[in-house]
Amino acid sequence: MTTLALLSPHSPFPPVEAALPGGLLAVGADLSLQRLITAYQHGIFPWFSKGDPILWWSPDPRMVLATEHFKLSRSLGKKCRQIARQEQAPNASIQVHTDRSFSDVIRHCSETRAEQGTWITQDIMDAYERMHHAGYAHSVETWVDGQLVGGLYGICMGRFFFGESMFALQTDASKIALYYLVQFLRANQVPYIDCQQETAHLASLGATAMPRADFVHLLQQGQRHAAPTWHQGQLLHDGVLCSTVHLLADQSAL
Repeated sequence: MTTLALLSPHSPFPPVEAALPGGLLAVGADLSLQRLITAYQHGIFPWFSKGDPILWWSPDPRMVLATEHFKLSRSLGKKCRQIARQEQAPNASIQVHTDRSFSDVIRHCSETRAEQGTWITQDIMDAYERMHHAGYAHSVETWVDGQLVGGLYGICMGRFFFGESMFALQTDASKIALYYLVQFLRANQVPYIDCQQETAHLASLGATAMPRADFVHLLQQGQRHAAPTWHQGQLLHDGVLCSTVHLLADQSAL
């Protein structure tokens, strides 16, 4: 009989194979930087509601999007091509940026799910802010006429990106950010996005469910490599991440 592990701040995680049916692995401990790093390195993530203890999960199967299998709808593909043709123009209406406003992205993700109940509590926001400042958590953002209208955030470790949440204030704004993220990951030899939970929406984008053992094997292989370099800047359709300094220099030369 499987017993749910109760963690103290210094307890190690149990092996993921010890998770209950449904994926619940352990309860307790904290959301410290090192705890979260260790969790993601082993295919574990926190997911709990306000007022609940910290719950740690490692579901089986695991929903994973191989970046080479990302499905772009015809209408979204047309829109992304239109964006690409003008993305570096000084007066471009739509641009995609990374880490320009991480705090606002995670706040919007929390607010858009507030009516249904969200796991993105203040404790979670604070914890992922620490991950962001430590260089692990990143946002990809869609901006229209200087306003943030959609985006996503997640964790990048080795050759894996762990998707956490996305939001859209305008149609397709989060999907545009996802498309640009996929292009960036492809350009930097990051082949997988962990989507955590199996949903029809993720499947429509090309994600598939794989056995947890296979996921952990791919994750271990991916951790042997350094993560790509992220910084605040504009993300282009071919996956190139331009720094703000370079963008200003390029625009001044026009």
